[in-house]
Amino acid sequence: MKESIARSICARSASHIVDLSGVIPGEAAIYTLTDPRDMQCVRYVGQTGNPRRRYLQHVNTARLWLPDDLPWWIKSPKLRPLYDWIRELYRDDYRIPVMAVIAWTEARNARLEERNRICDYLGQDLPLLNWESEMLMKQLQLI
Repeated sequence: MKESIARSICARSASHIVDLSGVIPGEAAIYTLTDPRDMQCVRYVGQTGNPRRRYLQHVNTARLWLPDDLPWWIKSPKLRPLYDWIRELYRDDYRIPVMAVIAWTEARNARLEERNRICDYLGQDLPLLNWESEMLMKQLQLI
């Protein structure tokens, strides 16, 4: 079962990773993960040097082949909401998130650019699952 799910996700990943940046790829991609049914509702913001590899890491970490019991395989409880969301998508007609590359930047600027995008989306009241969202909201005095 694990192998068939992994093969299916790997095959589908090409159609679930899109570059919306409109620029030539650089060192680090700033990306979002969204529900394929509502691309305007960003759920996660991240940065990576290799979008396809990072996308597969996200989906594989959700361990879609395991039962829905407590996700014990997620080492950090602060990451559970993201992987619970990916599992919830998969339970609904085998959907997987869409990764949209929204910008490219130099590697040394990637973390700052990622945080700026998180703040932008929090300012739009989007339900981000990034673990640092609550802390950033406090810093922005949004809560």
